[in-house]
Amino acid sequence: MFNHKTMDKTMLTPEESLSLITKTIEETKERFKENGHVLVFWGTLILIVIGSQFILSRLELYKFTLYPNYLYPLVGGSYMTYIWIKEKKKNLPKTIIGNILGNIGWIVGMNLMTMGFFFSDQLGEAMAPVFIILLALMIIVCGLSIKSRPLTIGGGLMNLIGLGSFFLDRDYQAFSMMLGVVVGLIIPGLLLNYARRKDNV
Repeated sequence: MFNHKTMDKTMLTPEESLSLITKTIEETKERFKENGHVLVFWGTLILIVIGSQFILSRLELYKFTLYPNYLYPLVGGSYMTYIWIKEKKKNLPKTIIGNILGNIGWIVGMNLMTMGFFFSDQLGEAMAPVFIILLALMIIVCGLSIKSRPLTIGGGLMNLIGLGSFFLDRDYQAFSMMLGVVVGLIIPGLLLNYARRKDNV
C-alpha cells in the first residue's frame, strides 16, 4: 500500500536540494583540482604530437607525419590506465557530475582520435578547427558544470582560437592547435594544481 508518510520523509525541501547540488559541485571541483595534472599531461602530449607533425611536414617528410598520432593511444592510453588503477585503489565515491563529465571526456576523446586516424582527408582544412572547437566545448561544459573560472575562460578562448583557425592556411593551423591546448588545457590544469596546493597549505 502506498505510504504518504514514507514519501514525505524521502522528499527534500528546495533548500535541501540546493544544498545537495552545491555539495556535489564542490566535491567534483575538488576532484578536478586533484587531477589538474591530467589536463597538463594531455595538453603537453598534444603539443608534442602537433609540434612533431609540423616539423616533419616542414622537412617534407610527409609519409612520417601520421606516426606521432600513435602517441595518443600508446602514451595517453597507458597514462589514463595508470590513473584509473590509482583512483580505483582509493575507492572514493564518485559524484554524478563527475561521472557525466568523465564519460563526455571519453566520448569526445575517442571521436577526435577516430576522426584523426580515419577521416582526416574528408575533413581537409577543417580538421584542426573542428578538433579545437570540440575540445573547447568539452572544456567549457566541464568549467560551467563545476563553476571553474580557469576552465570556462580557457575553453572559451580555445573556442575562439578554433573559429579563427578557419582563416589560416592548413599548413599553419598547427600553431592554432598548440596555442589552443596551452590556453585551454595546460594553463587551466596548472591553475587547478596551484589551487589545490594553496588549499593544502
